[in-house]
Amino acid sequence: MNRLINIGFGNVVNSSKIISIISPDAAPVKRMVQNAKDKGMAIDATCGRRTKAVIVTDNGSVILSSLLPDTIASRVNNFQQTGL
Repeated sequence: MNRLINIGFGNVVNSSKIISIISPDAAPVKRMVQNAKDKGMAIDATCGRRTKAVIVTDNGSVILSSLLPDTIASRVNNFQQTGL
């Protein structure tokens, strides 16, 4: 079932499509984001704020969020546990 998770500023992501939620600080992640931007597969949902989380989806899209990875992960886990 599709569950939409708020990733900040009114932006939502289908939780069943998320593969990973990672911190953008490591060099390999920065390269992955840049490659996604070059291919047009990056979605910037930061609204001009600093990127604090990178969400990788099953179709290869990379979503940039200004929320911390822990915050997004807890929202995904809350939906999965409660079944709301």
